[in-house]
Amino acid sequence: MTALSKTKLNGILLIDKPSGMTSHDAVQQIRKLAGQRRVGHTGTLDPLATGLLVVCIGNATKIARFISEMDKTYEAQVCLGRSSETYDSEGVTEEQHAAEVPALDRTELEQMLSGFLGLISQKVPAYSAVRVDGKRLYKLARSGVAVDTPEREIEITDIKLSSYDRPYMELEVTCSKGTYVRSLAHEIGAKLGCGGYLSRLRRTRVGRLTVDGALTLDQVAGYSSAGTLAEQLLPCDQVLDYAAILIRDEFKEHVVSGREPRKEDIFDVEGVFATGDRVFLKDTKGLVMAVGTAGVSSDNIDRSGVDNTLFNYIRVLN
Repeated sequence: MTALSKTKLNGILLIDKPSGMTSHDAVQQIRKLAGQRRVGHTGTLDPLATGLLVVCIGNATKIARFISEMDKTYEAQVCLGRSSETYDSEGVTEEQHAAEVPALDRTELEQMLSGFLGLISQKVPAYSAVRVDGKRLYKLARSGVAVDTPEREIEITDIKLSSYDRPYMELEVTCSKGTYVRSLAHEIGAKLGCGGYLSRLRRTRVGRLTVDGALTLDQVAGYSSAGTLAEQLLPCDQVLDYAAILIRDEFKEHVVSGREPRKEDIFDVEGVFATGDRVFLKDTKGLVMAVGTAGVSSDNIDRSGVDNTLFNYIRVLN
């Protein structure tokens, strides 16, 4: 194993995960290449899926929960006419009989897909890492144990039919945290009455981040060997689109203990925010020190009274 680096890295690394690798294995590789113990991703991609894996390193692991809340966009291929117990190509066998796929035109398909828009209840796949009674569902499924899998409320904000060459349907899907696109593929097949499974999946966007700016693991290895990996890391404020409260230098030592800043501790504000909005707490040089919610709006900080709470801590980063 690569020795831990003496240089502590802090930031977000965008990875283009290859097919055939688990997200956990990708993180393990980054941990070795970066020489850092504190490394984690912000949303699992199935082993067969490719695309954007957002990896947090060092202090940036403290904002992983905020990144994982962001909407995600996928390019998905659905193969109609066959079903899969895993809802993807892994569960398809050659012996399985192919059902006839209904001859639908683009307008009819788009109308069908529109029924999945908005808040919907989605069943978690039996072959998933979700725990039921303390046990992973995929382990129960492989053991032949029948389980009524839980349902989740998810939101699909956009679903576009990119192309259709029967039996293959190409989709672009934008959805909330917790959405299983392979469950969506299974549900589309069920709705059409012919069965369907997810034959290909690529994540292209997480929040404001896109796969266009992501690195392959080979590129990460190259930057690591050259000692320039730190230059590839994104700071927190390039990933999270939050306004900020800037504190004076004398107050910085109180952030670790979670002391709330008063009006005299605030140097300036950056951007516009309303009461209750999530904001950064930054020092005068722009370094993000904490994430929290604003106790007053950006317009009213100068007019706030001594009893006003100006910043409520959620997470201290430094």
